Amino acid sequence: MSQADPPLPSAPPWWRGAVIYQVYLRSFADADGDGLGDLEGLRARLDHIAALGVDGLWLGPFYPTPDRDFGYDVSDQLGVDRRFGTLDAFHRLLRDAHDRGLRLIIDQVWSHTAAEHPWFIESRASRDNPKADWYVWADPRPDGSPPNNWQSWMGGSAWRWEPRRGQYHLHNFLPTMPDLNLHHPPVQEALLAIADFWLARGVDGFRLDTANLYFHDRQLRDNPALPPERRGRSPVLMQEHRYNADQPETLPFLEALRRRLDAHGARMAVGEIGGADWDARMAEYTEGTGRLHTAYSFAFLGARPSPAEIAARLDAWSNRSGWPSWAFSNHDVPRVATRWSGADADGFDFGGGGGGADTARGAVPPETWMALLLALRGTIFLYQGEELGLEEAQVPPERMRDPFGLAHWPLLRGRDGCRTPMPWQADAPYAGFSAVEPWLPVADGHRARAVDRQAADPHSMLSTTRRLLHLRRAHDALRHGELAVAAADDGLLHLVRRAGTSVVQAAFNLGTTARRIAIDAAGPRTLWSGGALPSSTHLDLPPGAAWYGLGEP
Repeated sequence: MSQADPPLPSAPPWWRGAVIYQVYLRSFADADGDGLGDLEGLRARLDHIAALGVDGLWLGPFYPTPDRDFGYDVSDQLGVDRRFGTLDAFHRLLRDAHDRGLRLIIDQVWSHTAAEHPWFIESRASRDNPKADWYVWADPRPDGSPPNNWQSWMGGSAWRWEPRRGQYHLHNFLPTMPDLNLHHPPVQEALLAIADFWLARGVDGFRLDTANLYFHDRQLRDNPALPPERRGRSPVLMQEHRYNADQPETLPFLEALRRRLDAHGARMAVGEIGGADWDARMAEYTEGTGRLHTAYSFAFLGARPSPAEIAARLDAWSNRSGWPSWAFSNHDVPRVATRWSGADADGFDFGGGGGGADTARGAVPPETWMALLLALRGTIFLYQGEELGLEEAQVPPERMRDPFGLAHWPLLRGRDGCRTPMPWQADAPYAGFSAVEPWLPVADGHRARAVDRQAADPHSMLSTTRRLLHLRRAHDALRHGELAVAAADDGLLHLVRRAGTSVVQAAFNLGTTARRIAIDAAGPRTLWSGGALPSSTHLDLPPGAAWYGLGEP
């Protein structure tokens, strides 16, 4: 094994090139025996996360919620839902994470609230109360119909009638998740105060849910229709989101947030960017040093891209001042082990190009997708269970919980299949997740990939993930270096990462035929091989193979 690179003369900030492990709390570990994951369950499993070699974790919503969208409908941004624990339990989790060298970033859901939030209860009561302008309200058209044609991501119109005010309110998601009016300065101040509250408690940063939906067009103009060749299967994917997303007023707000973060030291914020213009928004929201630290999109969370498409997305960031983040799986899309394998994996499409799998490009093992993800230039987000190679679970209709899935069944299966409980012990009841029936069923196929089965196997997906994470940490070229594409076509992707004298190559055969790369006799030394066959003169890559090499091409 190669020696680690010496530290850089001036070390980059901790988040730049970091790998952050995403925890979907209600499905990670249940400590109190109610079938729902919680803060104490997560705290008890921190050693698993630390042993991977990641730099931190992103914790999804744990705030009080009526649970119509599983925590993303928040009724109190300063509290902890009693089902997940207490504020003291959160402080213990934060302390124990820091003791293990893990940073902790938490979700902030600021584009909307739950209808049960005290702000909305007051706002909807009349047109002249102190919080009357805290949400997006609009009069009906003369015929009583909604103010415009905006569509909800959860289906149907993005407007709901409120008889108390005789107006419609905007909801980009469920009707019970009204959108905040960030054009109103007191709303911005209230959100920044929420940031201060959690920063003062020591969190290392925020993941900003739907950051490009914070503002809307004040004139409430209709969104234009997409051309037929670009339209999706649901109404929300049939229009260009010109006026209910990506508004210019977002930038001053992000700059104000950055000032709050910088006042607390080495903190960070990553914005989630949905929609078709993800690349432009990622660049815009992270430009310079006064906006978000990084942003990620659904660029690699949809249909499987070709190596040439991957290369184009990476090349776009080679000369930008901002910093990207990348993920192959998360809690909103089918797992990559299924979505990019050729299996049927219809799920939730939030502008990433579709949730279905590609059946024409050949099978690629999860180890290769992990190696590719960890070779990318940017901050990396790794979704729980991805280190085990978990496939998408098939949740029977009678056990489905996701409101999007329930609304679109059987056309789409929704998001339940990527949210099933984490398998800790293959032979334990409920795979060691809980002592009682979990909120979603444990997938039978996941038991064989449980942590206890993989931990001692040096050839398991878990061991491979640990090895690849170690290499990313050990070689500055992989963590912080520049990226160049040496080759990219329909099947082969050959990347070169470079930081000073540190050079690491990464090659992937994502096609259906064997490929060969010429190697000089004094050329790179193999760091890791996933099915590749290196020799002194060339590198053979069977279909699905991957390889890391130390040294120049």
